[in-house]
Amino acid sequence: MLQNAIEEMTSTSGLPWQVAFLRMMGAVVLCGLIGFEREVRDRPAGLRTHMLVGLAATLYCLIMLELVARGDSSSDRVAMDPIRIVEAVTSGVAFLAAGMIVFSKGKVKGLTTGASLWLTAAVGLSIGLGMWLMGILTTLLALIVIRLVKTAERRTKAWLGGDDAPDDTGPGQ
Repeated sequence: MLQNAIEEMTSTSGLPWQVAFLRMMGAVVLCGLIGFEREVRDRPAGLRTHMLVGLAATLYCLIMLELVARGDSSSDRVAMDPIRIVEAVTSGVAFLAAGMIVFSKGKVKGLTTGASLWLTAAVGLSIGLGMWLMGILTTLLALIVIRLVKTAERRTKAWLGGDDAPDDTGPGQ
């Protein structure tokens, strides 16, 4: 029994462990960048939450890739649909993100943070599947949207003579 456990822990998988670890680290770093921006803005879901969501999404992809690799080598016919992992992560994180959205005193708060969690899961999925360029570009675009667009909103509103720009409190934020 101990021998079986040792063999299971040391057996090769569909991906070398170094590649799997690199993907996990990549998801932690990229999703951490998005989470860091939320953390600096003192939002409810910050650095650690975004890192964990991205890491979880990556792990789900790695598990799916391993199951597909094992299924290809199995003599038994097993119907697998890899797209279901994307659906499961998306719906699970959407539930978590919805919990970030609060309606209080006539204002909606947390929409941007909820959306960033949902996006973080997508970045984690892309890195888990080895789609590095897609994950990196998405992270960069997310940071531009979250940070630079916010600055442009503030400056435009000030230029037009309005009050301070909204900060995750209005519709669509």
